Amino acid sequence: MLRALTRLFRATCDPSQLDLALDVTPPRDAEELLGLLRELGLARIARCRLTRNRNVMVSFGGGELRVHEGYLTAPLPVLRAIVTFVEGRTRAERRAAQRVIVSHPIRSARPQERRDRTHADDVEISEKLVAWHSRYNSRHFHGRLKHVPIRVSRRMKSRLGHYTAGTPLGEAAEIAISRAHLRKHGWEEVLHTLLHEMVHQWQDETGHTIDHGATFRAKAREVGIAPYARRVLATRPGRAEGSQSLGRRAARDD
Repeated sequence: MLRALTRLFRATCDPSQLDLALDVTPPRDAEELLGLLRELGLARIARCRLTRNRNVMVSFGGGELRVHEGYLTAPLPVLRAIVTFVEGRTRAERRAAQRVIVSHPIRSARPQERRDRTHADDVEISEKLVAWHSRYNSRHFHGRLKHVPIRVSRRMKSRLGHYTAGTPLGEAAEIAISRAHLRKHGWEEVLHTLLHEMVHQWQDETGHTIDHGATFRAKAREVGIAPYARRVLATRPGRAEGSQSLGRRAARDD
């Protein structure tokens, strides 16, 4: 029915009228959202899943699109931005789409989880990381990066670290480092992860898309870290840890 309605309005209405007409009935679940996004030009995605991830509003990979549930009620310009974020051919297009996506206020029907805080026993670790952030900022970024809080997370299990961009709603940017990462791999690897996240911070503050594309790889090589989205660290035979997952993301807060 939506396809027929779209064809009807394309023949009789201008684009602004079409937007108004389709805004009347927002999708109710992931399947309906995927159908609407396909009407708007989404092509490479086979599945859609709704999330409650506080840090990542939209991500995709392996044929699956993951969208925060709050976007079910988003207006068409925001939904079109999601399509462009996935299908956009240029970095500039995707970056512009990302700005539209993260600027949309999220109103989730479920209560939001409290932001994880650094455990009292880990405050000294956090302070040491802040000091290293300042050193690396001077050494590799000419002191131009902003000072951001660095949180030690006891909840992060599979990832080593994460950069979260600031939001239009006032949440500050931050870097999170896994406490388990420090315990398993030691300070040398943790500082490598910190510098990895600082490259993401640099991307954010200089207007680049926060991803692991060519810009990230070039800057990573410049500062002397592995230019990869995922770093594998052996803890003991048969086990390994990774720092980032693949897939382009629109991060509200990596």
